[in-house]
This record gives sequence, C-alpha cells and structure tokens, in this order.
Amino acid sequence: MESFLKTGKLGSDASSSSSSASASASAPKKSASWSGKPSRKPTPWVEKYRPKTVDDVAYQDEVVAVLKKSLAGTDLPNLLFYGPPGTGKTSTILAAARDLFGSEMYRDRVLELNASDERGINVVRQKVKNFAQRTATATRRPDGQPCPPFKIIVLDEADSMTRDAQSALRRTMEKEGRSTRFCLICNYVSRIIEPLTSRCAKFRFKPLAKDVLIGRLEMIAAGEKVSVTQDAMEALLETSEGDLRKAITTLQSCARLKEADGEAEEEAGGPVGTAVTGDDVREMSGVVPGHWLDRLFDVCKKNSYEKLQAFVDDLMAEGYSVVQMIDQMHTRIVEENSGGLSDRQKSVVCEALAINEFRLLDGASEYLQLMDICALLMKTMADGA
Repeated sequence: MESFLKTGKLGSDASSSSSSASASASAPKKSASWSGKPSRKPTPWVEKYRPKTVDDVAYQDEVVAVLKKSLAGTDLPNLLFYGPPGTGKTSTILAAARDLFGSEMYRDRVLELNASDERGINVVRQKVKNFAQRTATATRRPDGQPCPPFKIIVLDEADSMTRDAQSALRRTMEKEGRSTRFCLICNYVSRIIEPLTSRCAKFRFKPLAKDVLIGRLEMIAAGEKVSVTQDAMEALLETSEGDLRKAITTLQSCARLKEADGEAEEEAGGPVGTAVTGDDVREMSGVVPGHWLDRLFDVCKKNSYEKLQAFVDDLMAEGYSVVQMIDQMHTRIVEENSGGLSDRQKSVVCEALAINEFRLLDGASEYLQLMDICALLMKTMADGA
C-alpha cells in the first residue's frame, strides 16, 4: 500500500519504479541543449566598444580636459551635458565615474536613471532622494587609490522630466550637495529649468567630425574582422549624421546580414562575399533609393493628379519611411535643385516639408502627408516663378 501511494503501482513493479525514480532523482540533471561548450552571449558593439576611461572619449576635447582636472583633484561639480544623440554624453560621465570609484565601488556610488522612462516627481522624491541621503564614508578604493567622499546620480534624457520633477530635483541638489553630485544629460538644454542649469557646469557635445567617425568605425571593423568598402564608409557617414552610436549599430547590422549571406553562399558552393557595401548600408538604414526621388519630380512636372496618386500608392507599398523621404526631398531641393525651382518656390516647398514633418511626429497619417507634399510640389512647379 505504501508503494502504491508513492508510485501508483503495486508489487515488484512499484518497487522497481520507485527505485528507478529515486535513482533518476539522485542523478545529476543534464540539459538536452547543452553541448559541452559555454554559450557565448552576443554583445552589441555599442556596449563592447564603449569608452572605459575618459581618455578613450573621442573628439570632445574641452569636456575631457575639464573632467581630467576635476578627477585629478577629486572635486567634481554638478554637470549638465547637452547636444545631439550619439556624441558620447552618457559614455563620458560613466567613464569618469569608473576613473573616480574603480570597477568595484562603481555600483555602490553611481545611480543611473533614464528620465524618459522615470520622469515623474515620485522618482525624484523616492529613488533620487533616498540614494542622495546615503552616506559615502570610504575614502580609499580596494586597490588603494583615493576615493572621493561623494556619490554620482546620472539622469539621462533629463529634458523629458516634468517641470514639477525638475523643481523637486532643485531642492534635493541643494540639500545633498556635499555628499552627492548630479549629472543631467539632455538633447535640448532649453527644456531644463533655469534654477537647475545655474547649479551645473554646462558642456555642449558637438556632432562628431568625419575623421573621428571614420577612425572609430575602422577600429571596430578591424577588431571584428569586417571588410568595409569605401562606398560603405561614405554611406555610414551620410546616414549617421554625426551620430556614432547609429553608425556602429548600422555597421553591426550589415555585418551580421553579410555573415548570414556568406554562410548561405558557402553551403551552396558559390563564392563567399563578406564585404559590407554602400547598398547594404543604405538598405539597412531605410534610405529611399534615388530613382524614387527622380520619379517623384518627373511625375510632379506632368501636372496630373491621377498619375501622382498612382505614384504615391506605389511608394507607400514599398514601405519606406515618409520622414526619411521628406529629409531626402529637402536635401535634393536645397542642394541639388531638382526640378529647376526658383528661390521663392524652394522656400514654399521647404516650409511645407517642415509642417508635414511636424504633423508626422505628432502621429498624422503618412499617406495623407505625402500626398499633401506631392500635391503642393506639383502645384508649385505648375505655377512657375
């Protein structure tokens, strides 16, 4: 009976099944998917090649010089970093924190919050205030180097914080100024209230120069053993617009795509081509091919609404981003003057492009906005100067 209660079977079968069950329980469990080799987690190249020290930060010479002086004296003011995305704002303060506290004390002394996700006043009253009130007593790192007696709170995307949250943060900065340093990171400094900006040392991060972008991309390509053509490098510079993070992400995506294509070609017995080309970069970045723009201006010159609508339908079916289309139309009109527009016509069309892009960012229909732009361009060309 006791055997039946344990296994649901009677007699010798029960005893044998119970013994086998106990044997299987005592035996170590092996995963069916384990092949004896440690699994390698893929790491984004943006994180893999993120600067570890202040000296590794590229191009922002003024910021690096001031931070080095502050780090040498272990006296850091409240900081406000602003500028375009992908220029090294977050990487710079995190590298400075590692130089100050070392890798072992880094987690205890640094609080990093993304204000675009947590931007309400409760975050300032709870997370920020509680961390700021903690004392930092240790004056020596485990490796024997001196350690400053303060903590660092990094608020990324601070321009997304509400005004109430920024006002509450001002009071926390005043009360906990001796034990805590704040670093606010934003794209638009005009969205930070004046009481906060006056309490911080402001540093503007410039878009990275082309030679700096090329140097970093070539270093990463060499480290990852990726072949990049000259056309692909120019396409990366064109599509990134000074955003190093975007350029690295695009390069990694293209490399993974070509790696998969190379394996397929090798299995098929054909030639293996792993070089990243300009067409790969433009396709991965969602750039609208130039022939679509050529067709757009040709259709607008014909002054036929039916043909224009058919063209827009075809373009939307291809799935290209209308915001990207607007950006390329602006470049084509201003720099290349496609369609032979006069200065007055250019101003009219460019104003319409700005208005329609604003509507798209507010969530308007892509199809309607593209039709509106094309109809206005067709009307402007028909009216002449």
